[in-house]
Amino acid sequence: MSDLHFYEPRNGHAAVPGLAHDPLNSIVAPRPIGWISSLATDGTRNLAPYSFFTLLNYRPPVVGFASIGWKDSVANIAATGEFVWNLATRELAAPMNASAAMVAAGVDEFELAGLEAAPSRIVGPPRVAASPVAFECRHTQTLRLQGIDGAEIDTWLILGEVVGIHIAPQLIEDGAYRTAAAHPILRGGGPADYFEISDDTRFEMRRPG
Repeated sequence: MSDLHFYEPRNGHAAVPGLAHDPLNSIVAPRPIGWISSLATDGTRNLAPYSFFTLLNYRPPVVGFASIGWKDSVANIAATGEFVWNLATRELAAPMNASAAMVAAGVDEFELAGLEAAPSRIVGPPRVAASPVAFECRHTQTLRLQGIDGAEIDTWLILGEVVGIHIAPQLIEDGAYRTAAAHPILRGGGPADYFEISDDTRFEMRRPG
């Protein structure tokens, strides 16, 4: 197709007719939100959302998120080896967004966002009490990303094994977790786009063979 937009990311998108905004994070979307709670070594609580997050392995379960810059969450996890992923839902969208504020390291984002914390069972960092799902995680790897030229980027991929899972009982039906029942939200493109998963968009498709 000769009428496709084409650009090389290293040269930017602005010179391409019709691409006023970088489309990259709108294309790879919607993306699950890594709402990460951690503890500093002095016990200060930290809570921050990351839009580069996913489940990377099933057994053992490994999740990962990428931080652009060495931020408080990364520093805390490097120091303590533990973190918690909290499911961001439509009901919690506003406090989740409030926890994204760029504030000093000593600020407790649980208090900033008006959120109650709940104790974890295995790891030190607390959970978001109102979140219906939480993964307690132990840090396994930190990878600094690099480009094809080998140059290191100021982006850090944090991986952790899920060692404990909390699930609200209303999300289980006939023994199976119902994804849409939690009303999870996902990050879209642009400065403000989010999406909610709802059951009316669900369809079933079995693997071949």
